[in-house]
Amino acid sequence: MAYVVTEGCIRCKYMDCVSVCPVDCFYAGENMLVIHPDECIDCGVCEPECPAEAIRPDSDLGIGEWAALNARFAQAWPNITEKREPPADADEWKGRPGKAALLSPEPAQP
Repeated sequence: MAYVVTEGCIRCKYMDCVSVCPVDCFYAGENMLVIHPDECIDCGVCEPECPAEAIRPDSDLGIGEWAALNARFAQAWPNITEKREPPADADEWKGRPGKAALLSPEPAQP
């Protein structure tokens, strides 16, 4: 089992989860984070830290598409081990539905 970052992270990318992860299994895209499923130890400490409530267990119903997306992008995006500043407009995007179309496949810039 693992945890999965879902649509709620898109354009929010708060990164509070990164600072508490004991195994550094987060990877950063241009406008969201993902969790590497083979590195996540299912400890769950990241889930309550996410202000956007975007992190869910992979056992949740309907999570399959996001689990596959996390696995795919974790192979392509850079690992992130320290919290960075969220986007300036993160609070404006928090809680908005229908953000999946806004997902950028591009990796985060250093």
